[in-house]
Amino acid sequence: MKKALITGITGMVGSHLADYLLENTDWDIYGVCRWRSPIENVEHLLDKANKKERVYFEYADLNDQVSLLLVIQKYKPDYIFHLAAQSYPLTSFTIPIETLNTNVLGTCRLLEAVHLEMEREPGYHPVIHVCASSEVFGKIPAEKKPDTGIHEDCPFHPASPYAISKVGTDLLGRYYAEAYGMTVMTTRMFTHTGPRRGDVFHESTFAKQIAMIEKGLIPPVVHVGNLDSLRTYADVRDAVRAYYMLVTINPISGEYYNIGGSYTCTVRDTLETLINMSPMKNQITTEVDPERLRPIDADLQVPDCSKFRKHTGWEPEIKYEKTMSDLLNYWRARIEKGELFLSR
Repeated sequence: MKKALITGITGMVGSHLADYLLENTDWDIYGVCRWRSPIENVEHLLDKANKKERVYFEYADLNDQVSLLLVIQKYKPDYIFHLAAQSYPLTSFTIPIETLNTNVLGTCRLLEAVHLEMEREPGYHPVIHVCASSEVFGKIPAEKKPDTGIHEDCPFHPASPYAISKVGTDLLGRYYAEAYGMTVMTTRMFTHTGPRRGDVFHESTFAKQIAMIEKGLIPPVVHVGNLDSLRTYADVRDAVRAYYMLVTINPISGEYYNIGGSYTCTVRDTLETLINMSPMKNQITTEVDPERLRPIDADLQVPDCSKFRKHTGWEPEIKYEKTMSDLLNYWRARIEKGELFLSR
């Protein structure tokens, strides 16, 4: 039986990846989470975990080397999906040191734990996915953007501590592949969203605010940041299918890929799409909140994904409108249950 280790299983992407692997493979899934990690994204997996049916949760922390060594030694996973991170770009401006420590040194600790286990057990050779980010490309002037979109070899120009940390993550993955012959691939996923998306991301906070407005919890005003940023959207369920294909279709050590959707629009367009899905659309207004603006913004996030598509045959399948509808309905369902949220 193959074993997959997912760091960050309690996040949006990690939980959807667990769902995908449960449905489409016979692998056992080992989810790494911190003892204090919120578990609402994996509540539907707890029954399986309690019964030890293919899903296992293991406490470990990217900032604790011993915990990572123990997990790798204990399970020796065949596939490792490294998704855990301090993943909020805006937040990284106020916690830059924690962001760099978790994302850069945490990735190094994990890869070093695998490297040491490979040295200890010469027959052990896992396939590893290191998740970087499209944010590594940062603020690309419009006149320098290739006509086909941002490709893998566009220069890095990170525009936040988070983006800088993901440059380090990206380079560490390639370093361990080249230095030690480890099968590590790195991805730069562009904007991806859907149910379980954190409310610090623009499209998710829009959806949450709209759902709260519909329930009468807040006035009919959606607070926004920069609406002029251009984004290409993918559905998280398409994203995790891409990650599975990455590690199972001729994995090439040291390779790095852009992955993203096929629907491009401004953040303003996304806001209007979500508002138009509401029965209160004619009553909702918007207001710019200065606290939602980044000091520097990566505002031209349009990918060229031809390298990954050619290698794997992957194509996005879920339409943008369904992604946004599912995201809005996700927040409606949580609010309908009586959950309370910060208005952020």
